[in-house]
Amino acid sequence: MQDGFVKVAACAPRVKVANVEHNAKMCVEAIRAAAAAGAKVVVLPELCVVGCTCGDLLWQDTLIQEAHNAVAAIAQEATSFSDVLAFVGAPLVVGGALYNCACALCGGEVVGVVPKRNLSAAERRHFAAGPQEAWPADIAGIGVVSFGSEQVFTCASMPSLCVAAEFGADLQAPAAPSVRHALAGATVIVGLAAAPALVGKAAATRNSVAEQSARLACAYIYAGAGAGESTTDAVYDGQCLVAEAGHILAEVAPFESGAAVTEVDVARLASERRRMPAFADTMAGVADEYEVTGFDLLLAETNLTRTVDAFPFIPDNESERAGRCEEILNIQAHALAERMRSIGCKGAVLGISGGLDSTLALLVTARAFDVLKLPHKGIVAITMPGFGTTDRTHNNAWQLTLALGATPREIAIGASVRQHFADIGHDESVRNAAYENAQARERTQILMDVANDTGGIVVGTGDLSELALGWATYNGDHMSMYAVNAAIPKTLIRYIVRHVAETCKNKREAEVLLDVLDTPVSPELLPANEDGTIAQQTEDLVGPYELHDFFVYNFLRYGFGPRKIYRLACAAFAGTYNSKTVLKWLKVFHRRFFSQQFKRSCSPDGPAVGSVGLSPRGGLCMPSDASSALWLAELEELEQM
Repeated sequence: MQDGFVKVAACAPRVKVANVEHNAKMCVEAIRAAAAAGAKVVVLPELCVVGCTCGDLLWQDTLIQEAHNAVAAIAQEATSFSDVLAFVGAPLVVGGALYNCACALCGGEVVGVVPKRNLSAAERRHFAAGPQEAWPADIAGIGVVSFGSEQVFTCASMPSLCVAAEFGADLQAPAAPSVRHALAGATVIVGLAAAPALVGKAAATRNSVAEQSARLACAYIYAGAGAGESTTDAVYDGQCLVAEAGHILAEVAPFESGAAVTEVDVARLASERRRMPAFADTMAGVADEYEVTGFDLLLAETNLTRTVDAFPFIPDNESERAGRCEEILNIQAHALAERMRSIGCKGAVLGISGGLDSTLALLVTARAFDVLKLPHKGIVAITMPGFGTTDRTHNNAWQLTLALGATPREIAIGASVRQHFADIGHDESVRNAAYENAQARERTQILMDVANDTGGIVVGTGDLSELALGWATYNGDHMSMYAVNAAIPKTLIRYIVRHVAETCKNKREAEVLLDVLDTPVSPELLPANEDGTIAQQTEDLVGPYELHDFFVYNFLRYGFGPRKIYRLACAAFAGTYNSKTVLKWLKVFHRRFFSQQFKRSCSPDGPAVGSVGLSPRGGLCMPSDASSALWLAELEELEQM
């Protein structure tokens, strides 16, 4: 079953300058080795058939004729019995001119030749700039093949695997060919390179490859000339890289040996582009100008060796993570401040439970008041103990309010809810949805009425993870006047709260925040255990939030189906959750995500902070009554496997 993953490789075989026979042998060995490792697209360096430092030997007919023969021989020997599309660099004469070429090899044949267009002054001594438009050229020793810069190679069995070639120096060109290649549909760009090693070059190349793959939403396979090329004043380091959408997935560092081998996700890239207006608006026109060369590979499911990020909302790098937390806090605080400024409001009201979400909401509100230069006493933080409130959460809510200088209030809801039970004829011993939701709605009524009484705005506390699962009481904690956490998942909230705990200068505030982080997530709507601990733990009921955040990110950000999300989750959480557990909660996610859309369709305003959002005003345009049958059917198939 295809899922969009294709294993690719970049390698720099050891060459001998002008020894074509040796170089051809090295190329064949490199391609075969990569194919044996499962690679379906293999890239070798620029001019690797002869060596990029041949200089004026490129004017020798003997060398050029041998290069022509070698390209055909490499195609035959390396790809006839290996299921692979390979690119090798060679000098070829076409129409009487000499070109620096990237030769595409597949099925024992040369299927296309891409000439280099952007030439340095030194290169112009030997080579002509290649034509942009592709045309059938009769090349000695090779035959008639498509020749020109503007051509793509498309796989019949996986059309989203669309490959185009450029050269390493093109990355620095004002108009890199890869830009038009991508607009013509290429999801994979191969870069054949040959540039001497200089101080800072390796880092610059790494950045350029990553940035180009991000800008073009593509995979970029870069193979740089290395061992054996070094001669006279030039040294070559053999740097090889594979990047995807801004991330380096595999690399061979300068002066190291081996191949950069990993899997690229062309389905993800194709999905990404469908969401980018720049591609949608211009692709059709550019694609019409390109020559399309077909090839075919057997693309069964490949083993994943790339790292799958278990926490896609959270940066791995510690300093980057701290910066991200600070940026989000500022977005939230300034958004709330602007709303308050717009409506002429100088007070805020929020319910404080001692849990993660209300803790972050209070921290954000305090920061918004700082932006507005308002005293924190204008923040009314209300604790509303009910049937399940524990001393630990109650104390944390109270202490945090005091530490931030906000105005604490306590309004117990037990008597009001019991009166409500009597009014509607509900037996308190029946602890069903009415028993739980009546408490949430009573708390929301209190907050709204206190806000009206004090001229404040009710700040919502619910997060993206809860909205995704519909884990909120409709017209209860589901509702507020401004929902500052609505675009932030539970896993990220933990890091933001920890960031504040580690950076704030208030010792009491930090101590409370750390204890909040150590408290189990719970709505506290059922009575506590006999020892006073929390009886109702959310993750026991709906599943681990780290799994659900992974699910919602891949479901919304890339549009992945259940089968692919399941495979990725099993890889990301290997050693933490077994495949049966992943499948169990993935089914829960899809059932709840579809059935609870009606809650998201009328959710309050809240600031967007990232690429995944659930706001009905642009974050997620989804009908409330959409059927989940297709997704659940795929999950049922997985369960039968």
